[in-house]
Amino acid sequence: MRRGDLYLVTKPTKEDPKKQRVFVVVSRQALIDSVYSSVICAPVYSRFGEFRPQVRVGTEEGLKHDSGIYCDELTSFPKSRLTNFVGHLSETKIAELSEPLKIALELDE
Repeated sequence: MRRGDLYLVTKPTKEDPKKQRVFVVVSRQALIDSVYSSVICAPVYSRFGEFRPQVRVGTEEGLKHDSGIYCDELTSFPKSRLTNFVGHLSETKIAELSEPLKIALELDE
């Protein structure tokens, strides 16, 4: 498992109306490689909102259509739930995630 991996998660949360949703692993690699059982992920939605901190993704990353990674909706999943691999973000897309994550978490540069 690597930062930037995309996984299809079945029944991601009780509040999510979809039965399945793609999530991207955004945890730092040191945490992913550690003994901790969970990682932080961001959901991928098939729409792209104007006022949300997000990154555009699409078929180049293994998705069926253009979508957006929503950095305002971070969640933690046990690594054991991330088994249905979809694709991986390019290094450029992983770098693009930094700014929306900073905005979502109100972090200074």
